[in-house]
Amino acid sequence: METVTHSSPFDSFLDRMRNPASLDLVRSIKSFIVSFSYTASNPETNGKRIQEFFQTMEDAIRDHPLWASSSDDETDNALEGLEKYVMTKLHSRTFASTPEDVKIDAEISEKISLLQTFLRPQHLDIPSALQNEAAWLLAEKELKKINAFKAPRDKLLCIINCSRVINNLLLNASISEDHVPGGADDFLPVLIYVTIKANPPQLHSNLKSIQLYRRQSKLVSEAAYYLTNLVSAKSFILDLNAKSLSIEESEFMESMEAARLVNRVPQETVTTIDNRSKFGKLMDPGPSTLLHVKTQTNINGGSNYPYMEAEAGELTVGDVERLLSLYKDVVTKYTSLCNTVRHLSVSRTQRHDESLREPNGTHKDTCSKETEKRS
Repeated sequence: METVTHSSPFDSFLDRMRNPASLDLVRSIKSFIVSFSYTASNPETNGKRIQEFFQTMEDAIRDHPLWASSSDDETDNALEGLEKYVMTKLHSRTFASTPEDVKIDAEISEKISLLQTFLRPQHLDIPSALQNEAAWLLAEKELKKINAFKAPRDKLLCIINCSRVINNLLLNASISEDHVPGGADDFLPVLIYVTIKANPPQLHSNLKSIQLYRRQSKLVSEAAYYLTNLVSAKSFILDLNAKSLSIEESEFMESMEAARLVNRVPQETVTTIDNRSKFGKLMDPGPSTLLHVKTQTNINGGSNYPYMEAEAGELTVGDVERLLSLYKDVVTKYTSLCNTVRHLSVSRTQRHDESLREPNGTHKDTCSKETEKRS
């Protein structure tokens, strides 16, 4: 299996670029990178410009004396090195470069974090023969790496490695479990489940980076198939609702609401504050200094909790006692809420499994009776 740790094409490219004979190529590359500083960020326009530059440089490299006697593989390695160098330098200008991309990344991450609390393989109709936690964990690990790299090729290799693990799982199941391979009908649900379990950071932006900036001649065959499937998985997750899964709509809505309660950030807290310096130094509070302070999250994800800017040496005994009390209260409530959600999820799953064992029509009657009881 090819891994993202293989960096010889990039190292070889850098070695040749250090050769004085490559000065004309170096100037062209640096000039192109600098030109991005003077243009407004537009992903589609940037993608077109970069693809045109790669094509121009490919022609220049093939005709260059340094590669005159090179094989096709050596030339291709140079082009891979070029792509990695350029896209690493332009990463801050091209990756998640619009508010819309940032918004979609956040929406996907939040949606997945909710689904993680209750989604099970049976909700995606994944056969028991394909339910292999060890293989899924390995696939998740590969997919999670995607945001650690800047070059489109390295990001794509993370997807390929993840998908190959899933493919091996399907192949082994067809041999040892007498499971008839279902092709994409088997592959995509497992990929969706693995993606939800992994919740890779900035999934949308990573996929968009590959689509726009990976050399188009490399987005073919196996790579194109796996990329297309992950794009489909992302779209499925974004649009996912009860009708997308094998789950009752009422159960889905209750599970999502319970998950929101677990993940919700408190918008108001009771904190102890007194007169503070502009650096946030805290004094020992008295009974009359308790204030209700609304806590707002700023654009960078930070917050204006009074203790956030304090140093350990600035805290008084009263501050420590107050913080410990708040900590115990938060942990107690969080633990209780988690147990409630876990119990709800287990009971719903058991009820669903029991209903499947009933004769046809019984499940619907049971649901109707339960609805009547609630009303």
